[in-house]
This record gives sequence, structure tokens and C-alpha cells, in this order.
Amino acid sequence: MNAVTSSLHPLTALSVNLNKVALVRNTRHLGIPSVTRAAELCLQAGAAGITVHPRPDERHIRAGDVGDLAALLKQWPKAEFNIEGNPFHNLMDHVREFRPHQATLVPDSEGQFTSDHGWSFPQDAGRLKPLIDEAHALGVRVSLFMDPIPEAMAAARAIGADRVELYTETWARAFGTPDEARVLAQFADTARAALAVGLGLNAGHDLSRDNLSTFLRGVPGVQEVSIGHALIADALELGYEATVRDYLRCILAAQSA
Repeated sequence: MNAVTSSLHPLTALSVNLNKVALVRNTRHLGIPSVTRAAELCLQAGAAGITVHPRPDERHIRAGDVGDLAALLKQWPKAEFNIEGNPFHNLMDHVREFRPHQATLVPDSEGQFTSDHGWSFPQDAGRLKPLIDEAHALGVRVSLFMDPIPEAMAAARAIGADRVELYTETWARAFGTPDEARVLAQFADTARAALAVGLGLNAGHDLSRDNLSTFLRGVPGVQEVSIGHALIADALELGYEATVRDYLRCILAAQSA
């Protein structure tokens, strides 16, 4: 199913964020549930990649997990490894050591509950550019975590970003409300602005089986969605295989439409 393509665009890739698996594991000292086993099951079910967001306090993904997953993914040459986080905290150490396919740069604080905003331009441009250049020198694609602001896309491209990951919490909150159409149009306008300047397009945060297909139908050119919280919550009820396949069904439904 993950190999399905349309006549216009390849199927949007699903990258599974495993932070919440690690969060449950860290409540005990038994090593279960296994982050690497979760990754393997998700990849077997058709996920195109694995995402982790190791924070400095290691409250979920730990440094050892990053290395274990990097080793596992060598057995899956077509799967992508995406490491996300703040490049001014611990992200770049992981990028330098493991050289993932993609580094997603996120402006969260050390004690932040979850990511809740994107980079700001021109304020962040000067300090981000050297790190983007370094990642490129290591052969790593760079995606910037961004709010849906069309005019910011050219600025992200100007400092060398390869992609942007649109922060979709506002979409998740608007879904099913009178604001849905307006918010979706904002994301669509941002996507078009990104594509116009040559940026690749990712999306993530609070995407779910409920809102994913509608988002992808309305927002052009999304190459990858990174989904963690909702997917792992679904997996508690359905299992990894059935859950991943259902998210792929949502992607395919949008593609077919």
C-alpha cells in the first residue's frame, strides 16, 4: 500500500513519531514497550519512515534510542529517519552522529510540554542559516517547523531550508467547527507559497484519522506527514499494524479524491 502512486503525485509519506511509546516505557525500568520493536512493526505495516524528537531532559526518547533506531533503519533502506528538535539544544549532536535523512528544526524550549509554534522571520534567520549549512554538509535534508504564514515561506527558502513542516494544531482545533474552511484555506495558501519558492512540504501536530484526509485534500503538495500522539493512542486499541494501515487508508482516500 505504501508503494501506491497516482498519475499526478506520489502518495504522501507517513512518518510515525515514536515519542509516546518511549514515554510509556520510561514510567518503569523494564524496557517495555520497545521503541525499536514499535518502529519495526510500523515499517512492516507500510509506514514510510520514523520520527523521533529527543528532548534534553529525555522524558521520552533517549539518546540511546536514537542510535538504536539509526541502526534498525539500516535494515530498511527505503525508509526515512527524521530527527526533530531544537538545533540550539541537543538536536545537532544527533544529526552529526547519525546523519538522518531529515532534520526537522523546531523552536521549542527545554521544558516545553509540546511544540506549539514555528520559527519567526527575520528574527531567527541569522542563527538558523549556519546550522542549515552544516546539516547540508553532512548530507542531511533540513525541514523548518513553521506556522501557516504564506509570507514566511520565501524567507525560509532564502536561508537554505529544503522543506517546511507546517504546524497543524490550529487545523486540528478548527476541524469540525465553523472555522474549518477558513483555517484550511490558510494552510492551502501557505502550501502554495512554499511550493512557489521551491520548498518541499511536510505537515504535523495533532493530525489524526478524523482530520487527515480532509487536510490532505485541501492542502496541495504535502510530501510527508509526521504523526505521533493520535497514532500511538489508536495503536493502544487497534495495534500497530491495523493503525498504520488505517492512516495509509486516510492518505489514499485523499489522494484518490
